[in-house]
Amino acid sequence: MGALLFDDIFRVERVNPDGKKFDKVTRIEARSEKCGMLMQLDVNTEIYPIDKEEKFLMALSTTLSLEGGQQSLADKFEYIMHGRLYKISDEPQAKTSDGGSGPGVKVEIYVSFGGLQMMLKGEPSHCAQFELDQRLFLLIRKLT
Repeated sequence: MGALLFDDIFRVERVNPDGKKFDKVTRIEARSEKCGMLMQLDVNTEIYPIDKEEKFLMALSTTLSLEGGQQSLADKFEYIMHGRLYKISDEPQAKTSDGGSGPGVKVEIYVSFGGLQMMLKGEPSHCAQFELDQRLFLLIRKLT
C-alpha cells in the first residue's frame, strides 16, 4: 500500500463532545495508538455507525489505485470519503504544570469532505507529507 500518506489504529475517546448538531452526522474524537495523533472527524452515522471505545484503522491516501492490478484500496476498507486539505497550522504547546516546556510544536491539518470535517493533530514528523490543497481519500475499517 505505497499510496498511503498516513495510517494508524484509532480508538474513539469521545462522541459529539460539543453536543449533537446534525441528525445523521456524529463528531468523534479519537487518538491513534502508534503516533499519538488526536483526530476529530465528522462521520455520517446513518450509513456508518461508530461508538465510543470502538477501534478502527484510518488511512489517508492521494489515490485509491493499487499498483499492478484491478484491486483498489477501497476493497480493503468499509467507509471512504474524498476531500481537500484546506488548512495546515503549527500550534506551539503550553508550558507544563511543573514549569518546563511542553513537547514542542504540534501540527494540525484540516480536511473538508463535502462539508464533513476532519482535524488531525500531532507531531510535525507525522504530517510532513501533507500539502495545502491536496486531494485526499480518508479510509476507515473497524477492528474487532
